[in-house]
Amino acid sequence: MTTTLHATSSVAPALQIGRIAVDSPVVLAPMAGITNTAYRRLCREYGAGLYVSEMITSRALVERTPESMRLITHHESETPRSIQLYGVEPNTVAEAVTMLVAEDRADHIDLNFGCPVPKVTRKGGGAALPWKLGLFRDIVERAVKAAGDIPLTVKMRKGIDSDHLTFLEAGRAAEGAGVASIALHARTASEFYSGHADWSAIAELKSAITSVPVLGNGDIWSAADALRMVDETGCDGVVVGRGCLGRPWLFGDLAAAFRGEEEHAEPTLGEVAQAFRRHAELLVEFFGEEDRACRDIRKHVAWYFKGYPVGGDTRASLAAVGTLAEMDDLLGTLDWSLAYPGADAEGPRGRAGSPKKPSLPDRWLESRDLDEAFREELAAAELHHSGG
Repeated sequence: MTTTLHATSSVAPALQIGRIAVDSPVVLAPMAGITNTAYRRLCREYGAGLYVSEMITSRALVERTPESMRLITHHESETPRSIQLYGVEPNTVAEAVTMLVAEDRADHIDLNFGCPVPKVTRKGGGAALPWKLGLFRDIVERAVKAAGDIPLTVKMRKGIDSDHLTFLEAGRAAEGAGVASIALHARTASEFYSGHADWSAIAELKSAITSVPVLGNGDIWSAADALRMVDETGCDGVVVGRGCLGRPWLFGDLAAAFRGEEEHAEPTLGEVAQAFRRHAELLVEFFGEEDRACRDIRKHVAWYFKGYPVGGDTRASLAAVGTLAEMDDLLGTLDWSLAYPGADAEGPRGRAGSPKKPSLPDRWLESRDLDEAFREELAAAELHHSGG
């Protein structure tokens, strides 16, 4: 399943996030509907790293909604247990962190300030929030205090758009508040996932932050990309999101590359089928319902079989299975001996979207201070969307 990877000479050391030592300086980015327990477990089977939960809203967690309680539950094999929270109200965020710590539900907590989804940013949340620097600082300071000895980190974007960048000020504020690391997705909210990530911003943040690790995120489609990001920016580790969709073995590539080993997975169609089937099996365990698990795996079909000669009818059938037995019958019709298709299976995956004017509250950009009139609107921003 592996072949030679032509990597650069620089190799990053293990990543230290507070009291947590991560063998490979790699973090799985939280992705709503993707990075549940099942997918995190699958990725762990291929390589080392820090595997973060789906984004969970602080309000929902404080209210102990059934869905939020299910999402913060980790399998016994998962260690360290990492949870990402989203929130816009300092007291609510602090209360959610306090709950996680008091009930021993997490070993690491991350705060999301990178979500570009209009439903969030139009309420002043996500990537829009660091523009209100005082609010950002208040949330992070209270969360760090509530976390105590549990490492608390932040993930953010460059800013709202090219005219309203926030990452340097927010990074310094987070460092001053005592976070254990800072991750930067090198795009603005207006860019969504389009174009190319601006790695120079990661280098700029790394130069500005001196006491905690800085992690880079954006356009890591291969282990070679990760090594190049470290070389070019000096960052202490990488955060991988869309690049691992349908490719859990990427974490094996990354672990090997950061050990200085020249290795690159080239799975046969049979090995892809086995990974797809394993993912579905873990989803059944996670949901406790075979039908629900089969519905959930449908969105992964195109990602797993990208570049492989699997016909449209077979792909459509795989995206409509209701049982594992049906899946097994369909997978059995494939030629498992077919070799890795090379470049056709590599590169970008997932929806990139297109640049767009960010949706923001009225007059949001008129001041860096938080107008009292916005406070009620901010409470409505705690929605469950994929983070940045």
